[in-house]
Amino acid sequence: MPANDTLNAVAQSGRQGTPGEVLAAFLKLGLTSFGGPIAHLGYFREEFVARRGWIEDRGYADLVALCQFLPGPASSQVGFALGLQRAGPVGALAAWVAFTLPSALLLLLFALGAGAFSGPLGIGVLHGLKLVAVAIVAQAVWGMARTLCPDRSRQTIALAAVLMVVLIGGATGQVGAILLGGLAGLWLCRDTAGETGEALPFPVSRQAGIVALALFFILIFGLPLAAALFPAQGLAVIDAFYRAGALVFGGGHVVLPLLEAEVVRPGWVTPDAFLAGYGAAQAVPGPLFTFAAYLGMLLEPGPNGIAGATLALLAIFLPGFLLLVGALPFWNTLRARSGVRAPMAGANAAVVGILGAALYDPLWISAIGSPRDFALALTCFVALMSWRFPPWLVVLIAAAGGAILEVSSMS
Repeated sequence: MPANDTLNAVAQSGRQGTPGEVLAAFLKLGLTSFGGPIAHLGYFREEFVARRGWIEDRGYADLVALCQFLPGPASSQVGFALGLQRAGPVGALAAWVAFTLPSALLLLLFALGAGAFSGPLGIGVLHGLKLVAVAIVAQAVWGMARTLCPDRSRQTIALAAVLMVVLIGGATGQVGAILLGGLAGLWLCRDTAGETGEALPFPVSRQAGIVALALFFILIFGLPLAAALFPAQGLAVIDAFYRAGALVFGGGHVVLPLLEAEVVRPGWVTPDAFLAGYGAAQAVPGPLFTFAAYLGMLLEPGPNGIAGATLALLAIFLPGFLLLVGALPFWNTLRARSGVRAPMAGANAAVVGILGAALYDPLWISAIGSPRDFALALTCFVALMSWRFPPWLVVLIAAAGGAILEVSSMS
């Protein structure tokens, strides 16, 4: 079958469903998908490949490869693409809303109730959430290092990224580390980038892809300029969350240091509220990027509340979806070129270093203040790594442990 006929057939089959069908399928996953992006991809395969037959296994594997190649929230990008293939643009929107809304609403409720966490019990619970964040990010660093830094070249890139973040700090150090990691990958990772799989036909035109890519770059360069020329806080918030979402390589946990640089260091959110919210985000289903809704709720100065949460949530997801739509028509050509795969391998190694630096600052130095804190954080880490407890259960254990430690310290 000619290539154009294949694309047309895929486009026709992809729109056999309805947005309502997509909404219902993804709402179930949005309410039950615990465990982070890798677990989400497993849930998606079971639901849409094995049970519903929306896409074949090979096509699903190629789609996952594309979304892991791009910056952004990989599981949400896969869900968006599945909705797009099944029911067009409205289906893509339905998939995103249904998968994202449950966890966003839960985190908004936590933000509303965070002020009620006073007294020894409340303070202990919040401190336990900070400690579990240490354990969860340590687990992410360990797993990502094994996958993304398996050789000396990429381990060196990761170390250089740590040094750059430590010496320069802030968003400048993080963005610089990613860019230099990509440049180093061109030289050091030419022989280590992975093999490509089968072609991935998808119903997105080249014209639509070019428009999406152009809009991505207009926003990533135009928003900082607009925020500088027109000093409105709402514009600064959109710029901060858009930039964070555009630079997340290698996994959702990488958004932690990026967001910390954007909202904590300017004083928009306090360090304690930031880390407590990040810990709470591990206990809810759905994508980790909904942490942005919690932060938007608490921003000072405003916009905050529901308006701030909505702005933050839309801004952090938008760049990943623009890149996905922009890449779909060109992916089959680009993925075969080592000139593209090698810098991506270097950039992914750099983000391991960025996340490793964040494990120390702000996480470790903000949360670990005593041997008992270290013992509870280590227990959470072992529960995740060795005992294979689900993250939500480890969060509950940490919250209870933090409360017990706080009350016992006062007796």
